Amino acid sequence: MSTDPFALFDIWYAEARASEPNDSNAMALATADAEGRPSVRMVLLKGHGRDGFVFYTNREGRKAADLAANPHAALLFHWKSLRRQIRIEGPVTLAGDAESDAYFATRSRDSQLGAWASDQSRPLDRRETFEARFEEVKARFEGREVPRPPHWGGYRVTPERIEFWQDRAHRLHERRLFLPDGARGWREGLLYP
Repeated sequence: MSTDPFALFDIWYAEARASEPNDSNAMALATADAEGRPSVRMVLLKGHGRDGFVFYTNREGRKAADLAANPHAALLFHWKSLRRQIRIEGPVTLAGDAESDAYFATRSRDSQLGAWASDQSRPLDRRETFEARFEEVKARFEGREVPRPPHWGGYRVTPERIEFWQDRAHRLHERRLFLPDGARGWREGLLYP
């Protein structure tokens, strides 16, 4: 048994990156609005470490509104081929501008342009409207770098609870739960499946 959930995450994540056919960094992100109504969607993990797990998005969409009203979230990694999952829960903070700028610069040009063209989560009358906006943005930034839009950036989930789930025969699964020990470390326990 390990008492370092981050080291265990790194091992499982490396194994997933080697074996999962698509988007090994995909994770379900669950949020709740101010009234407690939940919402869940898939996002991509773009950074992780002892300070938290980072994803990027439009900060004017539904998930951003949820996080502004209720800055807590849950993440779920499910790696079907490995028969494993990791659940993470904790408070959410904004990633800094420099960190968001650095990640945005690594995105493909079309993804960068899409961040400018999309009014994420808002009603769209027809696909052609979005495609026309994309072409307008493409022309606007022709021949120059695409800066990060002011409404786009990262979020960091700082874990307060991390659970590792491993499938076992006859549904006798293994569940390892890590909780902060109060001394900047973690304590580990098991949960019944």
